Amino acid sequence: MLLATDWATVSSLATGAGTLVLALATFAAVRSSNRSARIAEAALQEQRRPVLATSRFDDPVQKIMFVEGHWIRAAGGHAAVEHIDGSVFLGISLRNVGSGMAVCQGWAIAPEPGSSGSLTTHTDVGSFRLQTRDLYVPAGDIGMWQGALRDPDDGVRAAVAQAIDERRMVSIELLYSDQVGGQRTITRFGLIPASDTWLAAVNRYWYLDWDGPRPDGLVQAASETVMREREAAEQRTAERAIAVAADGASAANGGSDREPAVGQAQIALEDATPDPTGARHS
Repeated sequence: MLLATDWATVSSLATGAGTLVLALATFAAVRSSNRSARIAEAALQEQRRPVLATSRFDDPVQKIMFVEGHWIRAAGGHAAVEHIDGSVFLGISLRNVGSGMAVCQGWAIAPEPGSSGSLTTHTDVGSFRLQTRDLYVPAGDIGMWQGALRDPDDGVRAAVAQAIDERRMVSIELLYSDQVGGQRTITRFGLIPASDTWLAAVNRYWYLDWDGPRPDGLVQAASETVMREREAAEQRTAERAIAVAADGASAANGGSDREPAVGQAQIALEDATPDPTGARHS
């Protein structure tokens, strides 16, 4: 006997299947739409992202005045570094290589080299000194940053002043944003004494509101590799110097006391060669 068709059940199953297909299609469409929105947002961000770097050497000289009426000047690719009557005046000739307006928000300074190995991360944002003057650097154009240390009780001022007087490198981090205050970025600059002037060089970038192109872990690993290679090269150079010194002493003494000469050369090199960590050989 043939079973009667339950059309109500068939209709319910067909409706359920159609709803499932529609749900899957809707999910796929929403996911694709979200991905497109993220791509569009990233593209918009890049169209407005400022990226500050040092200016080119052929860029014109720039000058800027401080509240005291003191003027500083910086040629392309250079910085202005002055210690006058206890006050420190600083400036950097900048070029915005990004596609959006750069607005300087704050700065931090350290009287020490700011390499990826010695300073692996940026200064805490809450510790930055705020800019009192609006400093804008147009996209694709040049501008100038300025900062000053005047407080006699500021320990950083004293340390920076001493570094300037001793012609040692100074590290400066600039915190800046786009024109609406977003896309906060930190760029670390090194101010390097050279003859009677100061050069400016970029060391690192950090994006605070967006994932940067170079994670800190990869940069630190690269820095450690460079340090290992440098130590290996210095060790190889020292070994060659020891061998040359020993051969010279042996030849001078008719080849009779090469081993004592090697030992003496080793001690002399250890005394004269600084340890990469900053300590001396004992």
